[in-house]
Amino acid sequence: MSTDPALYPTERLTRVQEAVRKAGIDVLLLTPGPDLRYVTGYDAKQLERLTCLAVPADDDPFLVVPGLELKAAQASPAGQLNVDMIAWGELTDPFGIIADKVGRPELVALSDRMWALHVLQFAKALPAAGLRLASEVVSPLRIRKSPAEVAALREAGEAIDRVHANVPNWLKAGQTERQVGVKIAEAIFAEGHVSADFVIVGSGPNAASPHHEVSDRVIRDGDVVVVDIGGTMPSGYCSDCTRTYAVGRAPDDFRAYYEVLRRAQEAATVSVKPGVTAESVDQAARVIIDDAGYGEWFIHRTGHGIGLETHEEPYIVEGNATRLENGMAFSIEPGIYPGPHGARIEDIVVCTETGFQRMNNGPRELVIV
Repeated sequence: MSTDPALYPTERLTRVQEAVRKAGIDVLLLTPGPDLRYVTGYDAKQLERLTCLAVPADDDPFLVVPGLELKAAQASPAGQLNVDMIAWGELTDPFGIIADKVGRPELVALSDRMWALHVLQFAKALPAAGLRLASEVVSPLRIRKSPAEVAALREAGEAIDRVHANVPNWLKAGQTERQVGVKIAEAIFAEGHVSADFVIVGSGPNAASPHHEVSDRVIRDGDVVVVDIGGTMPSGYCSDCTRTYAVGRAPDDFRAYYEVLRRAQEAATVSVKPGVTAESVDQAARVIIDDAGYGEWFIHRTGHGIGLETHEEPYIVEGNATRLENGMAFSIEPGIYPGPHGARIEDIVVCTETGFQRMNNGPRELVIV
């Protein structure tokens, strides 16, 4: 768990409380997940026992934790926040503790990822409260990364680039997707991640299924293989990068559309700068693929935000008129999936004051292994 004060600054809680007040919400309730970690630095365990940070609009925040988790909470960056930590025992009702302290709020914002087990108990404990999503308050803050957060994403990007650099050593005819995936997962840990969040090794026809993971299919000479991998670093920040490989040789029809894809991914990347809309970046990739006749096989958005979650705002998709700002981080990952193969190229980029910066810098040209 990172304790870097630049990454999880103590003043962040004050900014969140100001956002709660500005949104007209009476109290923000954050259970374990990315929002709680963003606000406090505490990477709390998801348990049936309630851990919850309460951020009232006009009173002091407090953290309710199970007694057996108190020492972990105190040892985390949350211990530096001067926030009252209220430990509860096995015979105590933590929802009642919170209800007693916050009174009769009219509007409460709950963690987007809060378990229904807890949502329903809060609804019972606070029967007069209207419920909103915490993302209404926290996402506008999380969407713009600080220099320390950008540095954490760069570290994650460099680590996953090192994994991709070794993929050609493992991607051999006769190996199964699963066998290759195991080696990649081991490398993700070896390169500094604390978790391997996903390993996609899609060979042959599986390359045309964007969210295929691994199977026992044997990789063959002439196969196209999509390798999409990522994990979480000790900082809490995530990596995500896709490269497409060909084993032995690449089919001629694949080479034709791979070059279109490479141009589309580059065009979308260089279009990034402050003030342009998220949907215009999507369009920059899509128009090239459409004009080349492959539009019907580009079946997903061009990208997603990344930070403490692999998928978060901003989403790079038609209809999203959000204007890019300095510090926004997201993937650019167009794909073409006609079958009997497919391809995707993905980098994480950050919008800067004058343009963009790539967090991934491995080759984007087709790699034959």
